[in-house]
Amino acid sequence: MNSPRTATVHRATSETDITVTINLDGTGQTRIDTGIGFLDHMLTALGRHSMCDLDIVAKGDLHIDYHHTVEDTGIALGKAFAQAIGDKRGIRRYGSATVPLDEALCEAVVDISGRPFLAWSVTFGRDKIGEMDTELFEEFFRAFAMSALVTLHVIQRAGHNCHHIAEAAFKALARALRTASEPDPRAGGIIPSTKGSL
Repeated sequence: MNSPRTATVHRATSETDITVTINLDGTGQTRIDTGIGFLDHMLTALGRHSMCDLDIVAKGDLHIDYHHTVEDTGIALGKAFAQAIGDKRGIRRYGSATVPLDEALCEAVVDISGRPFLAWSVTFGRDKIGEMDTELFEEFFRAFAMSALVTLHVIQRAGHNCHHIAEAAFKALARALRTASEPDPRAGGIIPSTKGSL
């Protein structure tokens, strides 16, 4: 297992310029500045509840819309996670969490599998939360899963308040990632797969 399990990724395109630093074994400290207030709020919750330290600074073409910045932030964060987790030796690999926020209830299940996939079963009753399009949450989760090389299922179990639903989904992902990426004291440093690699 890498020690420390940290990584920094810089992603620069004609649309965005993003730097992400992650420490999987942190204390949940965050410094988030994407220019999108609600996304900053969600990423702060993701860091706090995963106990990952996150430093994310993103500059994007927000005058067009938020799509490029949201998606590219997910890509950069996913790549940083994949680098920090390394060869996955000695981790639990699987994690799941169901998190309530008032009337909302969301479940996230993650497999740090090396096989990227997103199953998204979350619906929002309105198009925006603040200035952020609610359709962009799926784009963020997909970009993260594909770049982190994880299988991720996100399921909304209850809820109608869009803010609560989004926040419960991010917190559920955080708790699932925390469990899946934790060292397994019984694993003895082996890679958690019968194939010998992930």
